[in-house]
Amino acid sequence: MSSTPSNQNIIPIIKKESIVSLFEKGIRQDGRKLTDYRSISIILDYAKKADGSALVKLGNTMVLAGTKIEVEKPYEDTPNQGNLIVNVELLPLAYETFEPGPPDENAIELARVVDRSLRDSKAIDLTKLTIEPGKSVWTVWLDVYVLDYGGNVLDACTLASVAALYNTKLYKVEQDANGIKVNKNEIIGKLPMNFPVVTVSVAKIDRYLVIDPDLDEETIMDAKISFSYTPDLRIVGIQKSGKGSIALQEIDQAENVARASAVKLLEELKKQLNI
Repeated sequence: MSSTPSNQNIIPIIKKESIVSLFEKGIRQDGRKLTDYRSISIILDYAKKADGSALVKLGNTMVLAGTKIEVEKPYEDTPNQGNLIVNVELLPLAYETFEPGPPDENAIELARVVDRSLRDSKAIDLTKLTIEPGKSVWTVWLDVYVLDYGGNVLDACTLASVAALYNTKLYKVEQDANGIKVNKNEIIGKLPMNFPVVTVSVAKIDRYLVIDPDLDEETIMDAKISFSYTPDLRIVGIQKSGKGSIALQEIDQAENVARASAVKLLEELKKQLNI
C-alpha cells in the first residue's frame, strides 16, 4: 500500500533555520518570492491511447492525467447528466517511500479534492453528456498518476486534470438494432467545458505563508491550506492538511495570498491550453 512520504527528521534543524531566515528576506532556496509558483509546463496528448491527456511539470513535481470516455447508464438520481469519476495514484517510482498496491487514504483524499473542485464548480457541463435521457450518457474516467513527488502535488493534479479534460475528444454515437455504438473514427468535438479551475496551496512555515511549497518546504511546514478557484475567483474547494493548526486570521491571510496567485495561475493555464 502506498503512503505519504515520511519526511520527518530528513531536514536538519540548521537547514530549516536557513530556509526560514531566507523567508525574512522575502526569498526562498530556489530564488522565488514567497508568492511565486515554480515553472509550469503542460504537454497535451502525452498518452496517445487516452481520449485526452496532459503531462504537467510543476518544478520537480510531475503528474500525468488521462481520460477515457464510455457510454453507460446514468445514475438514478441524475438521469439527464453524464458521469465524472476521478482516481489518483501515487506511483512507487514517484518517491522512495511509496509502495505498490491500491490507493491509500492520501491518494483518495487527492482524488476527492480534485473531483469536488471540478464537480461543485460545474467546470464540466455534465448535462451535455446525455445521449438518451435516462438510458445512456457519457461517463468520463479521469485517472491521475503522480510520477515524481517534488512537493505541492495537489495543485499539479488539478492542473493536469483540467488540461486533460480540455484535451478530451468526443466521438460520434451511432444506434442500430443492437444498441448504441461509439465510432471512434469520427470525432465530433471536445468535452463540454465551461471554464478551467485551479487549486492554490499555501503552506504555513513558522510565521510565514508560502505559495506552492516544494518538498523541503513541505517537510518543515506546520500546516497547509488549499483553495480551488474558478476564473471569477469563486472558491469551490478548501482543504487543510498537515498536523499543525491554522488560526482563523491566518486562513483569511492565506486566502488573500492564494486569490492573488490564482489570477496568475489561471492566466498561465489559459495561455498553455490556448483557451
